[in-house]
Amino acid sequence: MDPKEILSKLGVRKGSRIADLGCGGAGHFIIPAASLVGEKTTAYAVDILKSILRAVISKARLAGINNIKSVWSNLEIVGATKIKEKSLDFTLLINILFQSKEQESIIKEAVRLLKNKGRLLVIDWDKTLTSFGPPTEDRVKSEEVKEIARKLNLKLIDKFQAGNYHYGLIFEK
Repeated sequence: MDPKEILSKLGVRKGSRIADLGCGGAGHFIIPAASLVGEKTTAYAVDILKSILRAVISKARLAGINNIKSVWSNLEIVGATKIKEKSLDFTLLINILFQSKEQESIIKEAVRLLKNKGRLLVIDWDKTLTSFGPPTEDRVKSEEVKEIARKLNLKLIDKFQAGNYHYGLIFEK
């Protein structure tokens, strides 16, 4: 699935307030998200690596997109992300849960930033055995994510295959 397709499925549109938490250097989701929300709305690229944030901003500028604000943060610490609590319509966790043992803290941080009725998109590697991608034992099952979300009073509103090796989950706060 194409990022713009997934973002449209999520409900992102002009004026939506959005953050890609653990955005990665390619800007694969935050750049199309910034384009969808429009130049008058800030889209947040959040990562723990400052070099990645610089790369995303640079890539966005080359594409003529100037409404991305980079935010340096450790997503494993609830409250660390310097974005106003309950201010976002959407938070994205794309391919980051497998990189940490603190999945619950990361999801809590994403939820903390969401307005009531805001939506969280989680896309991560499924447990399918592949010769590429992260080690299978590091991958987080969609059922584990759903259980954390349930504990945080999130409502699962959609689940889908996000390509051949990834699952997608959309929750509402």
